[in-house]
Amino acid sequence: MKRREFIAGISSAAAWPVVARAQERARRVAVMMNQSAEDSESKARATAFLQGVQQRGWVVGQNVQIDFRWNAGTVDDARKIAAELVALSPDVILASGLTSLVALRGNRNVPQVFAIVPDPVGAGFVERLGTAGW
Repeated sequence: MKRREFIAGISSAAAWPVVARAQERARRVAVMMNQSAEDSESKARATAFLQGVQQRGWVVGQNVQIDFRWNAGTVDDARKIAAELVALSPDVILASGLTSLVALRGNRNVPQVFAIVPDPVGAGFVERLGTAGW
């Protein structure tokens, strides 16, 4: 084998992990916010979430798709939004706030994480608080 053929072979083999990663399907994250899209605090939380996603190597439109839905209405309105998000078949749903989490109650099809929920154990959403990574 000639030196140039060897180097060309090694170079293409080194690119395999990059090619394999590029061929993975994009992950889909649904985010259900319990405020209106115009609320400044809600905008700040969404921005912080997107920044955190980027800092961990996720690029919206490339390897992750994020679907935001906003609910400043009733639990019934939130249930409609929750059903819409579940129908998108996301890999995970982030429920922000108690109303969002109540609306998702009973859904066993999509994993859920939540934030800004006071006493999730007492409210019966989880059996105990996890301690992994702390």
